[in-house]
Amino acid sequence: MKRSWAPALAGLVAGVVTVGAATLLAGVLSRLATSSSTASPVVAVGGAFVDRTPPWLKDFAVNAFGTRDKLALFVGMGLVLAILCGLIGWWGARRPVVGLVAFALLGAVGAAAVLSRPGSAGGDVIPTVVGTLLGLWTLSTLWGRAGTRADVVSRGGAGQSLLDRRGFLAMGGVLAALGVVATAAGQRFGGRTQQVLAARKKLRVPRVAHPVRVPSSAQLSVPGISPYVVSGQDFYRIDTALVVPQVDPATWRIRVHGMVRREVTLTWDQLLAKPMQQQLTTLTCVSNEVGGDLVGNAVWTGWPVREILAEAGVEPGADMVLSRSEDGWTAGTPLTALTDDRNALLAVGMNGRPLPLEHGFPVRLVVPGLYGYVSATKWVVDLKLTTFARDMGYWTDKGWSARGPIKTASRIDVPRSGATVDAGTVAVAGVAWAQHRGIDKVEVRVDDGPWRQAKLAAEPSIDAWRQWVLPWEATHGSHTLSVRATDGDGNLQTSAHAMPAPNGASGWHTVTVTVR
Repeated sequence: MKRSWAPALAGLVAGVVTVGAATLLAGVLSRLATSSSTASPVVAVGGAFVDRTPPWLKDFAVNAFGTRDKLALFVGMGLVLAILCGLIGWWGARRPVVGLVAFALLGAVGAAAVLSRPGSAGGDVIPTVVGTLLGLWTLSTLWGRAGTRADVVSRGGAGQSLLDRRGFLAMGGVLAALGVVATAAGQRFGGRTQQVLAARKKLRVPRVAHPVRVPSSAQLSVPGISPYVVSGQDFYRIDTALVVPQVDPATWRIRVHGMVRREVTLTWDQLLAKPMQQQLTTLTCVSNEVGGDLVGNAVWTGWPVREILAEAGVEPGADMVLSRSEDGWTAGTPLTALTDDRNALLAVGMNGRPLPLEHGFPVRLVVPGLYGYVSATKWVVDLKLTTFARDMGYWTDKGWSARGPIKTASRIDVPRSGATVDAGTVAVAGVAWAQHRGIDKVEVRVDDGPWRQAKLAAEPSIDAWRQWVLPWEATHGSHTLSVRATDGDGNLQTSAHAMPAPNGASGWHTVTVTVR
């Protein structure tokens, strides 16, 4: 075994031990505290990074990795941590005191990240501190086993025997394995996934007096077009929760406070007893690029938000509701969007089933007509009546626009850009949306030709997207197809190109196809 990588391996094993011990202890303490949060330093560092992510980097991550952005972040964090621990191990073997101090500072970064999380307390750093101490012991011990302490290195490693090498590898392997097992156990034990899934399985979505009926005429028979109603499994997910909050309905509460005449607190059973309604609503992420797939339509079941606000009694002057998630994320929603006829809901069901965990179980906000960053709070537990002048939501504080109305948009689903099709009649089809305004017209242009009006499917709700199709007599060669929509207020979708930040992308979606 060469001296060059033995100390680095010692540092890497020490990092695995630290993460494993901290994750396991965090899981145990989280379970004992019956909390859905976690004091894991890895998750805390990731959350702190996300909180400080500038809009341009967020857009890059979403565009590059889509709904796998969180996996990409964890992989990136793992690589960075491995490199840092390896460097500390390699460099610190020559200067042990300095190396141990550097490793302790790495643990201090994790502790600081834990304390920076919403709702954290001083005791939350205990797992990180214990993990760091075990990591320091591991590092020091493996340096000794490897024969790479400063006094040995100064003699060129002369004191390292074959037995030392085998002892180092054996001990390092055992400790690394224990660290990996502890990490997995901590994640499983700390989470309450099985308990929450069992509660979800028992739940029956309440009946409604007037259930949504989606007519068959709303779904066009065009292969490749997006389904009119998207399943929970296929629905896009974009949020800042690195670990899905696991909220037990039995302990869930929502509090309404701030500029109200009286505070209102609602339990899960009290919410289910309310007269529920169903609503077809298309949700859209503000990070959605022109032609992107961060948009989806579903049937939501819930109690209108305006009803709980009426119970609280909104004071004059309030113009915003700051909603807060179980994990501390916030959104600032215009009060008018929660009190008008658009049926903003405290939703408990999606497509006739309880909300999936990753989409906000047990309760989330669904507000038609606004991008999700100002409206679609998952795992919602708090509604504060306030003003835009006084408070800001999570992303508004980072430079995004305050109110977030969704822009009229349209997308070509088929044929896909880059596709090759046969000459003759080709179905050009897709979806268009302008929530709470509806879609009146969709037009398609081939190359620089005239705009032709597409056939529209039925529109059961102006808060949902609308499918469209245009038969195109395709001729040999390469062609560019463009689409634009006109909303229910008569406003034509703008051709002006804009990036998502700060208030949503705009422009006409175009695809290039080859006809053979």
